[in-house]
Amino acid sequence: MKLESNATIQIQKPIEEVFEGIVNPSQMTKYFISESSGRLESGKEVIWKFPEFEDKFPVKEIKIETNLSISFVWDPETVVKITLEKLADNSTLIRVNENGKKLNEDNLKWALENSGGWANFLACMKAYLEYGIQLRKGAFDYMRK
Repeated sequence: MKLESNATIQIQKPIEEVFEGIVNPSQMTKYFISESSGRLESGKEVIWKFPEFEDKFPVKEIKIETNLSISFVWDPETVVKITLEKLADNSTLIRVNENGKKLNEDNLKWALENSGGWANFLACMKAYLEYGIQLRKGAFDYMRK
């Protein structure tokens, strides 16, 4: 059995704006990461830094289908796939799935934590894209060493 982490949200913005909000580092740094070495593009590797961690995270095996999906690997055991769906009211449904870890106690904890993490990612993206609010700012300062 392989574990997976899932989260879904609807954003009241056109699919093109939501897609750009995910692949463009100048937007992602407003709601998710603090630094990126570049734009998410197929075949490219980028490095992400989060404000609450000292470590930098390589994002590899990036695959982009413009306005449809983004997938990447940042944990060698898992693949993250973000899919976008245009809805009739011109809003966008976003689904995040991260899967691949085998079932064991540590990985079960991972799945639960990452489901919450991806839900937070989506809520922060929604707040930023719809209202310009940086919901993540200061939210994880307590985790800094």
